[in-house]
Amino acid sequence: MSVATTVRPTAALAACRAVGVTYVSGETRVEALQGIDLEVAPNDHIALLGRSGSGKTTLLHVLGGLIVPTSGTITWKGEPLSTLDAAARGRARARGIAYVFQGSNLLPHLSAWENIAFAARVATADSDGPSPSPDALLHLVGLARKGDALPAELSGGESQRVAVARALAQRPELLLCDEPTGQLDSDTGRRVLDMIEAFRRERGFALVIATHDADVAARAPRVAQLTGDGPVET
Repeated sequence: MSVATTVRPTAALAACRAVGVTYVSGETRVEALQGIDLEVAPNDHIALLGRSGSGKTTLLHVLGGLIVPTSGTITWKGEPLSTLDAAARGRARARGIAYVFQGSNLLPHLSAWENIAFAARVATADSDGPSPSPDALLHLVGLARKGDALPAELSGGESQRVAVARALAQRPELLLCDEPTGQLDSDTGRRVLDMIEAFRRERGFALVIATHDADVAARAPRVAQLTGDGPVET
């Protein structure tokens, strides 16, 4: 069981209200989240800190509409996500929510350029206005010469930078990062975090980053610690 505290900024982008998530497998019942109240405001920077299994990833997936909570509600810009079907939640995500995962999750058969272009097409299918070009984004993350490379031909740090570029192609208002440096060495991880945070300041999106690393969490102005012992936010 994991609990995060309530913070109520104004004009929340995403909000969890009394959210619980229970997984049932046979006779086993696991409460991954219970009684979660959390709001994410525009331009927010929040770290979700907790050990493995504390519910960080589950909470990110609830915030992004990837899963429906067992109890409580989740809203995006004041509109309920938890009552929508999977297709409608997908459309809502495409209009403003992007992910960077621990493993870059790039499509292995597509080049770096094609991974970014595919994300841009999906994000702009139901919206007006162009997305940044893959070439511009690859240049932005320092990989202008790697556009033709397949994911298997990239280093871990390069793959994560492509994943960041892919997320930026979606023009996010909310970027959800799940242990984005967990598979990187400390120096490469620091550079990736520096890049994500610089883009957040420049482009004005909200950032929620899940981590088990207290040093990574300390970079965020708001830290919500997920724990079975009760709520803690600093």
